[in-house]
Amino acid sequence: MRIFVAGATGAIGRPLITQLLAKGHDVVALTRSSEKARTLTEQGAEAAIADVFDADAIHSAIKHTQPDVVIEQLTSLPKTYTPESMRAAAAQNDRIRLEGGANVLAAAQAVGVRRYIVQSIAFWAAPGAGLANEATPLALDASPMIANGTRTIAEIEHRLLTTANLEGIVLRYGFFYGPGTWNASDGDMAHQVRQQQFPMIGKGEGVWSWIHVEDAAIATVAAVERENPGVYLITDDQPLQVREWLPAYAQWLNAPPPPIVSVEAALEVAGADAVYYGTQLRGASNTKAKRELGFQPRLLEWIADIAIDSREVDIERAKQWLS
Repeated sequence: MRIFVAGATGAIGRPLITQLLAKGHDVVALTRSSEKARTLTEQGAEAAIADVFDADAIHSAIKHTQPDVVIEQLTSLPKTYTPESMRAAAAQNDRIRLEGGANVLAAAQAVGVRRYIVQSIAFWAAPGAGLANEATPLALDASPMIANGTRTIAEIEHRLLTTANLEGIVLRYGFFYGPGTWNASDGDMAHQVRQQQFPMIGKGEGVWSWIHVEDAAIATVAAVERENPGVYLITDDQPLQVREWLPAYAQWLNAPPPPIVSVEAALEVAGADAVYYGTQLRGASNTKAKRELGFQPRLLEWIADIAIDSREVDIERAKQWLS
């Protein structure tokens, strides 16, 4: 198939291009940079140069390339993962996703694209017992930045799934790790953990659902190839509380055990969003993606050496948690 990818040079865009080409698809990758266009061409894709905020240019690019499927992976995220940097980047990220994404979607519909896939988020589900699934409401009443983010993705999902004459697929990804991500061994999160700047807040009860960025790309290709519109949670098999994954991550990095701070101190220093991530986040179930997309994610990279409260736990016990 002929695939048009918007957001082709981001953390997931790069492995996605590789996976699509490996499966024999004809890939057109959108960029507004001539330098990045050369990189995409060297990778084997056809580059389309246009600004996502220029509706006419985006329409012309999609009309010219005549894709069967459009994949929208538009984001504008900072290089550093801190409360301050995320708040500073929020407005631009919302704009590229709402305004830029709307231009891509409108052009796809006008040109007669058959299938449209959009990036969303798996870990902003409303509080509740057990793991969230595709029917779980979003956390619209969460802390300020998360509540704003959930409103943004709710709008993105709604406009796609209600667009006529398009097979709309929403992929809600978990926290990315792997090459080019904040959580890679050379990423900003790893740097903060090594410097003991990423503490466990309170009892560390927030549940995080992870996904290797290459597995996210593989799942996206499966969504391209299978005629199953709707919403999918793309996460690994074992959501983990912060008190489980963070000490293990530090150990994997050969970093000191993470410090522990009270909820009150975290509220004062880092704000309500950091506290929400550390203590209230809800994990996600990938059952539907495994059933309908044939999705088989890998084991979290540092889970085999997991530790809780700085006490090493043997591999057999870690395997029992995963059973």
